Parts: sequence; C-alpha cells; structure tokens
Amino acid sequence: MSEDLCPCGQGDYASCCQPMHLGQAKAETAEQLMRSRYSAFAKHEIDYIVQTTAIGQQQALDVAAIADWSKANQWLKLEVVQAQEKLDKNHAQVEFKAYYHDGKQAQVHHEISHFVKHEGGWYFLDPTTNMHITMKQPCICGSGKKFKQCCAQFL
Repeated sequence: MSEDLCPCGQGDYASCCQPMHLGQAKAETAEQLMRSRYSAFAKHEIDYIVQTTAIGQQQALDVAAIADWSKANQWLKLEVVQAQEKLDKNHAQVEFKAYYHDGKQAQVHHEISHFVKHEGGWYFLDPTTNMHITMKQPCICGSGKKFKQCCAQFL
C-alpha cells in the first residue's frame, strides 16, 4: 500500500484521515469515524483510538493490547458493508469488514459497531470494555442521561 493512500480507501491520507488523527478535524459521520479508526489501527495512532472511544469507557481500555494488535497485523483493506447514521438522534451503526494479515494468514474481522454523538463529536461504543455500570448510572457517553435511556441498548 502506498504511503500516500489512506488505509480506509477513501483517497489520500493527508486529506482523508490524517487531519482527524492530528486533531485538526472531527469525523462528521459515524462511518467517517469508523474509517478513521481503521486507519488509526493501520498507522498505529493509538491515542486517537482511545480519544474516539466513548468518554466513560476510555479509562477501561487495555491500551497496551490495542497497540499490540495494531502493530502485530498488516492492515490490508476496509470494506463498509452498511452504515445506518440515524438509529436515533445521537446513535449510529456501521457494519464493516477489516481485512488484515496476522503474519500467518489473511484474516477478516467482521463487526457491527455502534457510535454515539456527544457535543458535536462521534465516539465508538466499545462492547469489549469490562465496566460495571448499572442502568441508573450516568451514561458512558457523557450525555447526562441515565445509561439505560441512552447507550445501554447499543452495547
């Protein structure tokens, strides 16, 4: 893959995902955030992966494991199967396939991811974080709503 091409497949890196990785731009849609997160894995931009995870989940991320997975694989391509940008006012869903080589054989990671929009920015809702949150606690996205009335149904 050329250094100039964006790993997400949408053009050249300098005008595609790099401005988001550098904090110069924000993803305008959930699909754009998902694409920029894939590119962040391919470019080992681990801080960006953490910063674009739901605010209340960031401290529960295993940053070392994320970095190891990012660096251990050769990221081949991204295929967006479908994007539903309006599940409700602040939530979206993106189904994708991330193709990578793990050093032994080609792999495909197929996932349906959920995202939340908070204060003008999109965030990934990570279903793998080991958090003990009750339905009555404030939502992990920072909305101020109770978890059960906001993001619970998407995790």
